[in-house]
Parts: sequence; structure tokens; C-alpha cells
Amino acid sequence: MGKIKIRTGRGTGTMEVDSDPSKWSGDEFKKIQAARKAASAGRTVSSGRGTGRRKLSDIPEPKERPEYKGTISSGRGTGSRKK
Repeated sequence: MGKIKIRTGRGTGTMEVDSDPSKWSGDEFKKIQAARKAASAGRTVSSGRGTGRRKLSDIPEPKERPEYKGTISSGRGTGSRKK
């Protein structure tokens, strides 16, 4: 399995990962991000275009995506299907 480069942070940075998508997307990547956040809880990160700073531990956990019930439009809004 080879390595690929993915873009990070508004396209300004790169990260080299395995070509397996489960390592950099989806549920597996969320677990990796949570572990990184827990490991560096005392650090501060810049926010608001670099004008503010906050502790990494103060940033709230992401919410789960709600289950969608309804129709999803496709194409240019001309087609739809029920979910």
C-alpha cells in the first residue's frame, strides 16, 4: 500500500497518509482526531483568522449528524429521491 498526500486547513498544508481511505476519512479518522485532541489537551490553538486563542480542551466535541427523513434533490435540482 502506498502513500498519498491530502490537503489540510484551507488547502495550505499537506499530510502524507496511507492510500487506505479509512485512515483519513470517515469514522476511523474521527477516532484518530479525538485521540490527537486528547493527547494535546493543554495546547492552545489560534481561532478567528489568527486573532484569538483558545485551549484545545475548551473546543466542544462535534455533534452526530441527525438522521435525515425526506427527499434528496440531485442533479441541478431536477431530480429527487426519498431517503
